[in-house]
Amino acid sequence: MKEVAGDTFQQETKYHRGKLPTGGLDRVKKPELYKRYHNVPVTELDPPLISAGGRIWEIIKNRRSVRSFGGPEITADEISQLLWATQGITVGDRNFVLRAAPSAGALYPIETYLIINRVKGLEPGIYHYEIETHALSQLKSGNFREKGARAALDQVAVETADTVFIWSAVFDRAKWKYKQRAYRYIYMEAGHIAQNLAIAAVELGLGTCQIGALYDDEVNGILGLDGYNESVIYMSSVGRQK
Repeated sequence: MKEVAGDTFQQETKYHRGKLPTGGLDRVKKPELYKRYHNVPVTELDPPLISAGGRIWEIIKNRRSVRSFGGPEITADEISQLLWATQGITVGDRNFVLRAAPSAGALYPIETYLIINRVKGLEPGIYHYEIETHALSQLKSGNFREKGARAALDQVAVETADTVFIWSAVFDRAKWKYKQRAYRYIYMEAGHIAQNLAIAAVELGLGTCQIGALYDDEVNGILGLDGYNESVIYMSSVGRQK
């Protein structure tokens, strides 16, 4: 298959061990955090309702990236809730369904895999989320803490987490309709899914840390993906804080 813009971008922006970008950050050239318009009309807004505005506002306020885990182990029931909140079917029948996170054209190119490290009711190993039946298929058994962390640029949060969500993309599902622009929608969808996970985790008293820094093909190797037709694009560690 001939590679064009999106395909090339996906392959050439992968991280490879020993070939990470080098060079320090030029703090002087760091872009401003906020964009401001001057000499235009400005309308001051009332403060947002948070504490008295409903549970969802408090959840959004409390969402943080958590990198330290070690509290009581999470449970299979909590995993079930998190999976449903990210990609679970919310409405539909055999011919057409909608899921918890939006997807361009309802094509749903994202797949979910889990590294289970310490979850009550589940054996450690690699799992795949079967969305249609809301079930987990165990692909591999064993301890993948160290291997998973190493593939995520040696991030401790992956090694100490109770579980790690890994999202891959089956690119042709979206490219079938959107051609090379599909890559934009795929990355957007992964962001929607990860945010749902983060919000649902707060509601359950759990912490998450979204991870984009990873050696793509090392993670693909753990999951058994070819890295071209289907490749990892995003991760999130999940656990209970100490």
